[in-house]
Amino acid sequence: MDKQAVFAEVANVEERIGELYAQVGSLKRKIVELIEENQKLTMENAKLRKILDQLHPEEQVHPGDGYDNLARIYHDGFHVCHVRFGSLRTDGDCLFCLSLLNKTG
Repeated sequence: MDKQAVFAEVANVEERIGELYAQVGSLKRKIVELIEENQKLTMENAKLRKILDQLHPEEQVHPGDGYDNLARIYHDGFHVCHVRFGSLRTDGDCLFCLSLLNKTG
């Protein structure tokens, strides 16, 4: 490759780097906007949940005896999920069981 071709290639790479730098800057600005919007919506959501809880405190769901029984069975080392209900847990925590307990409680 002669010097002129190398210089042209370097100029081309430099131009592409400039374009990528501009794209990264644009993405960073968009991320900042999204983070700010997310924070605003999170705060608004928390306020609305607080208002809703104040308006309807009797509608709050409290886990009952069924949940307590499932949690006790799970902590005793047995599956409570539909996949392996009642079988002994030998591999540690079961994601299906934990999902069920989190959904219920």
